Amino acid sequence: MKKHTYTEKKDTRSGFGAGLAELGRTNPHVVALCADLIGSLKMDAFIEENPERFYQVGIAEANMIGIAAGLTIGGKIPFTGTFANFSTSRVYDQIRQSIAYSGKNVKICASHAGVTLGEDGATHQVLEDIGMMKMLPGMVVINPCDYNQTKAATLAIADHHGPVYLRFGRPKVPVFLPENQKFEIGKGILLQEGSDVTIVATGHLVWEALKAAEALHAEGISAEVINIHTIKPLDNKIILDSIEKTKCIVTAEEHNIYGGLGESVSRLLTTNNPVPQEFVGTKDTFGESGTPDQLMAKYGLDRNAVVTAAKKVIDRK
Repeated sequence: MKKHTYTEKKDTRSGFGAGLAELGRTNPHVVALCADLIGSLKMDAFIEENPERFYQVGIAEANMIGIAAGLTIGGKIPFTGTFANFSTSRVYDQIRQSIAYSGKNVKICASHAGVTLGEDGATHQVLEDIGMMKMLPGMVVINPCDYNQTKAATLAIADHHGPVYLRFGRPKVPVFLPENQKFEIGKGILLQEGSDVTIVATGHLVWEALKAAEALHAEGISAEVINIHTIKPLDNKIILDSIEKTKCIVTAEEHNIYGGLGESVSRLLTTNNPVPQEFVGTKDTFGESGTPDQLMAKYGLDRNAVVTAAKKVIDRK
């Protein structure tokens, strides 16, 4: 079994900031907008180098979305930045009407997603955003797993014409994927081959899935781990090819099990190859205040939860 390691931890929001800064140097059409959270979104470098291409909208997220939609008409590629809760729930009407309906080329970049936002609590810990955004026609939904992949995703979405939702987080997490990787929208990544159970994970749960696979291997269970960084469009082939071998699957996400990656996979299985599935995600609940590690454990979003789900789904084969 391949042993996955890391040498440092970095927050995925910094990967976004690094990618945006690079776009500022390489793509003159990219502009950035922020709703009074420059430091939290790590937009400082872009602003310092391109002050004329930045718009500080203030605490007026709906206005930010409207301005971004308008900027596309002049050929700009707007990247909006605020917390994931404010990027979706607060402005869903504006996204639907001004961006998705007309296919505007806006990149909605959302930090501090999930319970790993931590101590700010339930009002800020959005756990339904993936479901909300994937239901919008034409919206691409991306949830990368580490600093390097978030930077690569930020660069890639600038080349994609159409609306994109890019979701990332606040805590420092292991950096384990290659630097300067090529990011392909809609193309999952096979991280670990296995024969007994398929584990498809997204975002912060990818590392937990890899550690769960190591724990399962120690007990004689062979787990295949796939990084589904793009939830829409979903990489159907990589999932179907995997379950053809393993005959069962676990989905793992830092999101409500209603509406997230797990439900997308269920639809795929139902219409192609029904096999047993277990869900790792929050169970129709809001979060609360606490450290990221405490909350991941309490809400069943860590490697132990993945191990438990894998054993359960194998028993159901």
